[in-house]
Amino acid sequence: MMRFSPWVRAAALLVASLFAACNLGDSDIPAERLPRFEPAPGAAPQIALVFGSGGPRGFAHIGVLKVLEAEGIKPDLVVGSSVGAMVGALYASGMQAKALEQLAMEISVLDFFEVGFVTGGPATGRTIQNFVNSRVANVPIERLKTPFVAVATRARDGELVLFNRGDTGLAVRASGATPGRFESVRIGGEAYVDGDEASPVPIRAARKLGARIVIAIDVSAYEKDTPAGAPAEWVNKDAKRAKLVALEAKDADILLHPNIGYYAGHDEAYRRRVIALAEAYTRAKMPEIRAALGAQRVTARSPEGVASR
Repeated sequence: MMRFSPWVRAAALLVASLFAACNLGDSDIPAERLPRFEPAPGAAPQIALVFGSGGPRGFAHIGVLKVLEAEGIKPDLVVGSSVGAMVGALYASGMQAKALEQLAMEISVLDFFEVGFVTGGPATGRTIQNFVNSRVANVPIERLKTPFVAVATRARDGELVLFNRGDTGLAVRASGATPGRFESVRIGGEAYVDGDEASPVPIRAARKLGARIVIAIDVSAYEKDTPAGAPAEWVNKDAKRAKLVALEAKDADILLHPNIGYYAGHDEAYRRRVIALAEAYTRAKMPEIRAALGAQRVTARSPEGVASR
């Protein structure tokens, strides 16, 4: 956990008090822009790409994308949970892997700073909402270049909920609202928390949406790599996540799970390392990916066609 000196805490509180009135609440979003799910018209998607949860481990998704793009594999549907929803939304907006990699090198934890991080209380997640909306040019989900679905967990009953319409940033914010770290997000009278709580890698969601081929990416830690003395909270959360992923794994045509190490980080060296590890892993898995595509007679698109998007 980041630690801040007393004067930094005091300054943060002052800034928060000065600008609180400028931070728009969820109630200020027009009803027609609230995230929701509506059946999508048209043919069922051929290929769904599913991005899993994992916090800063989500940088590894970019390494997978670099290989899939180079091989001409372009999804017709993107589904994301938690940090996977953030990566998925940016990718669905038209950002390609190289642009995502450049962005990964440029962003700072300060881009997502909130007073809750230094006062011990939960953050709102509004900085995440604003960041995503700024990067997708404030385009709602239904107008992204590739159909996109963010998943979140309904707080009152733990049910998985899908969003494929409405405010992109707010949907991503709800998908990543980790209990204890972020406030739950209220949308249309319901409170939502992190999609990781119900479906860390939402494979079944993609399948229920009609995808013929589901390529899923799990960036969570391998349980076997858990170091001695790891906090019980981490161990228990990892075990719960692994169990939930295992329940859905059989419904994926390909489940990619690169081993990027146990500990996560935020600095540039960490980002470069996990992107490279995921890229190498995915390249080695390409024969299996091609076999899965071939079994369903799905033709990969040429890299030139992808680049012209």
